[in-house]
Amino acid sequence: MFVLELSYSAPLDRVDALMKEHADWLDTQYAAGVFIASGRKNPRDGGVILAVGDDRAAIERLTATDPFAVHGVCAYRITEFIATRTSEALAPHRQQL
Repeated sequence: MFVLELSYSAPLDRVDALMKEHADWLDTQYAAGVFIASGRKNPRDGGVILAVGDDRAAIERLTATDPFAVHGVCAYRITEFIATRTSEALAPHRQQL
């Protein structure tokens, strides 16, 4: 599992101009079963996405396709972790050490 932390590197008006494209990209990843949660940080200086998968390189390639990244308004920090405990709703994503 991965925590994808976005940090805005451009003013919010540039971020907001790309929000529809970014939301469409998120919807595609939810439909593909890659993303399981996402939202804005508070204060609003970026966002956080929880992603499932076992291939860090694939996640790195995926984040590079985010319109925010393509247009240079955010930087990603990717943290991989092993989700050994989850809520029952996330049980299909539990991992073994």
